Amino acid sequence: MQVTETLNEGLKRGYTITVPAADLDATVNRKLVEAQPEVEMKGFRKGKVPMALLKKQFGQRLLGESMQESIDGALGKHFEETGDRPAMQPAIEMQNQDGWKEGDDVVVAVTYEALPTVPDVDFSGVKIEKLTVEPAEADIQEALEGLAKNAQVFVTKKGKAANGDQVVFDFLGKVDGEPFEGGAAEDYPLVLGSNSFIPGFEDQLVGVKADEEKNVEVSFPEDYQAEHLAGKAAIFECKIKEVKKPGEAKIDDDMAKQFGAESLDALKGQIKERLVSEYDGAARQIVKRQLLDQLDGLVTFDLPPSLVEAEAQQIAHQLWHEEHPEVQGHDHEKVEPTEEHNKLAARRVRLGLLLAELGQKEKVEVSDAEMTQAIMTQARQYPGQEREFFQFIQQNQQAQQQLRAPLFEDKVIDLILDRAEVTEKSVSKEDLQAEVEKLEEV
Repeated sequence: MQVTETLNEGLKRGYTITVPAADLDATVNRKLVEAQPEVEMKGFRKGKVPMALLKKQFGQRLLGESMQESIDGALGKHFEETGDRPAMQPAIEMQNQDGWKEGDDVVVAVTYEALPTVPDVDFSGVKIEKLTVEPAEADIQEALEGLAKNAQVFVTKKGKAANGDQVVFDFLGKVDGEPFEGGAAEDYPLVLGSNSFIPGFEDQLVGVKADEEKNVEVSFPEDYQAEHLAGKAAIFECKIKEVKKPGEAKIDDDMAKQFGAESLDALKGQIKERLVSEYDGAARQIVKRQLLDQLDGLVTFDLPPSLVEAEAQQIAHQLWHEEHPEVQGHDHEKVEPTEEHNKLAARRVRLGLLLAELGQKEKVEVSDAEMTQAIMTQARQYPGQEREFFQFIQQNQQAQQQLRAPLFEDKVIDLILDRAEVTEKSVSKEDLQAEVEKLEEV
């Protein structure tokens, strides 16, 4: 096998690989010899099929396999010897001008862009200011007041029920004059306008008063889940016990219990923990931007054009869809990246390669436990479909990489922060938010 260099400009590489016909034939014969003991064919005992017949039957398929193995082997050996790492999948093209036929040497052209050599970086000069915010009592009180507004509390009212009010009533449903299973309840609280009952039911309770009796006449939808009731007319005999209007919850232990806390003090503690987590997350964004900005100016090296082009295209495509949210899928002309997109893409590729190189040198790894936690966090976004999401991730290498990449990046950033000079500055919640908004403007 012969490998000849044809291109070496910057990060661009080109090679011609020649696989002699004799080498291919030898590989095919070796595969046939290895397979012969297990081959069964009509008219022959197992393992006794003649080699000539085997070659006639399986030779073409094995020839294709042997070609691919030979080329892959040559590339693997080449990368091992040169230390090159292709930025993207190498392009391989058959070079036999008149078409290849059995007995010919195989000649292919291989082109790729090599990943650059990333220089070592001295992080001792990196200076980071971390903003810290201590949740104030006013912030906790503001959050409590927000919860009180969202808490669904109803207080007794006089007069007629209106949309948004809660009606507490007993009801008995009948179809063809006979009660049906699941059609009765006592002291049932129904918020009018919530659309929690079948269509038309709640509308007929608007205007009722406490101690009033009313028959509600409705028809079950044709696609109702209970087939024996689907499309049937029904009468619900209703006895109104109480009419309530929405009220504002008192900030006390009872309200806290609505939100799963044992007491008001426990709820305050939960709110404080949540605020600390939110503030820390925002501060982390700012620290990360500071660090990346400084790293971007610390080193320069050649970037693979194909990676920059692909990243710029992705940026342009994403921003286009953000500006045109009404367009679904890819039913549009190709979006051409601007100079600004190319500049941002170059920054992202440079920093990505730098962080990847440092992580590799420092043997940074994302553990199985960390991946499982990330998958569980993502799965919560699909309530009721968590199992399907887990299965999708397990079967999709690309999806796994999309989850693994930010975890890996964060671990590398933590590694750099350990070596950088980090100072803390206490600021207000408003100051922190202002810094976050600056990030969003960039």
